[in-house]
Amino acid sequence: MIIDLRGCADHALDIANTAVARGKSYLARQKGEPIPPGWAITSDGAPTTDPQEAIEGIILPMAEHKGYAIAAMMDMLSGVLTGGGFGAEVAGPYQAERRSRAGHFMLALNIEALQLLSEFNARIDALIAELKSVPLAPGFDEVFFPGEIEARNDAKNRNSGILLPADTIADLTKLPDEYGLRYDCSWSS
Repeated sequence: MIIDLRGCADHALDIANTAVARGKSYLARQKGEPIPPGWAITSDGAPTTDPQEAIEGIILPMAEHKGYAIAAMMDMLSGVLTGGGFGAEVAGPYQAERRSRAGHFMLALNIEALQLLSEFNARIDALIAELKSVPLAPGFDEVFFPGEIEARNDAKNRNSGILLPADTIADLTKLPDEYGLRYDCSWSS
């Protein structure tokens, strides 16, 4: 879901319906670090902090049973309804040997069919102001609305570039050779 916030960072909801994105388990494995308890269970259903067991097992849903219900509904809309894959039929981005079968569901709403656009914009501004005005937790300087941190990082990365870990650069440098391609890139970490 994306809502245009006119000059602020657009509110984009692009999330896994799991406690954490599966890629975080791959990153933890790459770094040789455990994952936090509550992220995943093994293929046998036991809790795990081992990233490899998490990859081979199940990443738990966000918000327990409520997240499970949201994930099931998203699978119905983007998988079953669209004719795409659903459940175990869908392969993730880290399963390159499998066809994805991921379906996509998109819904566009004409705001002016529901209320005046100016009223909607004023209400969005009021909501953002309310979200950002809650008392700060100790040690924090600002409350962010969803998507705001990502928008700031995007602006910074477009200006300064993206810093990649050395092992990622090494992996990217090997790829052209594996496919017999020439490349003319300089990477820095």
